[in-house]
Amino acid sequence: MPQEIPDHPSPLPTIAQLKLSDLGAALSAGLRDFLRAPAFGLLFSAFYVAGGIVLYLVAASTGQEWWLIPFVVGFPLLAPFAAVGLYEVSRRIEAGESLIWRQVLGVVFAQKDRQIPSMAMVILLIFMFWVFVAHTIFALFMGLSALTNITSSPAVLLHGSGPLMLLIGSAIGAVFALAVFSFTLCGLPLLLEREIDFITAIIYSVQAVLANKSVLAVWAICIASLLTLGMAPLFLGLFIVLPVLGHASWHLYRRITAE
Repeated sequence: MPQEIPDHPSPLPTIAQLKLSDLGAALSAGLRDFLRAPAFGLLFSAFYVAGGIVLYLVAASTGQEWWLIPFVVGFPLLAPFAAVGLYEVSRRIEAGESLIWRQVLGVVFAQKDRQIPSMAMVILLIFMFWVFVAHTIFALFMGLSALTNITSSPAVLLHGSGPLMLLIGSAIGAVFALAVFSFTLCGLPLLLEREIDFITAIIYSVQAVLANKSVLAVWAICIASLLTLGMAPLFLGLFIVLPVLGHASWHLYRRITAE
């Protein structure tokens, strides 16, 4: 990445057509980068894992574990935050540059003066709106009284209107996840690599997703499945899943933007 910010926007790369084999190649490259520099992956994913654990402890200490339902479902929406540092590590490995902690972290911290914070605000707003919508759906289907019963008896969700509420809530949650996926797939790595505004990055990313709908639908399912598995053992599986997916996302971005 250039040290000096250019006085004009960077050109946008051409969007390439992906094949299913590109997904396997990206995952393989992501695993390779993680094994090459595991300390970076563990550090960047630690913030995400710690956030999940703190969220659980706060909810458990107040006896409001039911609050975890929308947060756990929506928590993957925040995963792109952890990926920025991983993108830089993969970029350096790809370019043959040294992996020096001071330099890598310096690039990450330097993003505060660029466009990534604006993208972060978009993601956070989507996440918080999802939490609001999730609680509204719960109240509409289950009633306010169910909020006090779900902590002691999660089986409440499996009776009456519970299954329908879960089905509709999951469908709406998928729409939120799809929006974040479409905005950030190419948007975040593009903001890291090039000097453009975040609106342009979002538009380009959405165009890339639309141009590769079938292949990227499989990629989105893969990400959701791996993140869900990683969250199961108290979020600890994310120490492996997040770095591999973060590095893999960079390599998939490279394949999408091949010129």
